[in-house]
Amino acid sequence: MVDFEYKNYYNVYDLERIIALLRSENGCPWDREQTHESIRRNLLEEAYEAVEAIDEKNAEHLREELGDLLTQIVFHSSIQEEQGSFKLDDVADAVCKKLIYRHPHVFGGVKAEDSAEVLENWDELKRREKGQSTTASAMDSVARSLPALWRAEKIQSKAKKVGFDWDNVSGALDKLFEEAGELREAIASGRGIEEELGDLLFSAVNVARFTKTDPEEALHSACEKFTRRFRYIECEAERMGRELGEMTLEEMDKLYTKAKEL
Repeated sequence: MVDFEYKNYYNVYDLERIIALLRSENGCPWDREQTHESIRRNLLEEAYEAVEAIDEKNAEHLREELGDLLTQIVFHSSIQEEQGSFKLDDVADAVCKKLIYRHPHVFGGVKAEDSAEVLENWDELKRREKGQSTTASAMDSVARSLPALWRAEKIQSKAKKVGFDWDNVSGALDKLFEEAGELREAIASGRGIEEELGDLLFSAVNVARFTKTDPEEALHSACEKFTRRFRYIECEAERMGRELGEMTLEEMDKLYTKAKEL
């Protein structure tokens, strides 16, 4: 048993110490074996679960999920500290300096009249900070680990800043239909299907951006809607004493259409 002082109230430094103890020789074998790569997915999952708590507007659930997310941050920092690279205080130091640097309208003499100007200044400072001399280099900096729809949206937004964009949503819609036609041709020929499908999805994100619609949220809503309608098909089939696997597509489609009407 490790030497540890039990308290009624713990802080982030206690969490840092607990993680260090778990990874020590006398700690937990599982925690000791973990690497950045082995717990990479945990970090993503905890972030998504925190977002779900926000969507639920559940403060208690959010407190719990933020704790789980903080544990992942401390865990990754602990791994680096063991390697002599950096520790949690260095992470906090770097982000404090970044926040001060990117808010010159608060910590410096720069004026910002509204949120739009704040964001414009933020983007410019970020480009300088990361040495992004071109728009393409700014696009390259968009994390590849982002959900693809969000990544596409961010890349398109960077193109818009230099004027490479449609004048209105009509141009984006025309491009969407054009890409749908090219995908149809690719499927018919059996060549370039993945590429053309990607172009179609990218164009759909363009339409979402023009209509100020979050493409991820739109797709999630579509998933919820499809599931809700499919549940109706299952319930109706059961009411009729039928098995879905024995029904024709036409029969199921009629029930799906009825679910849409309802």
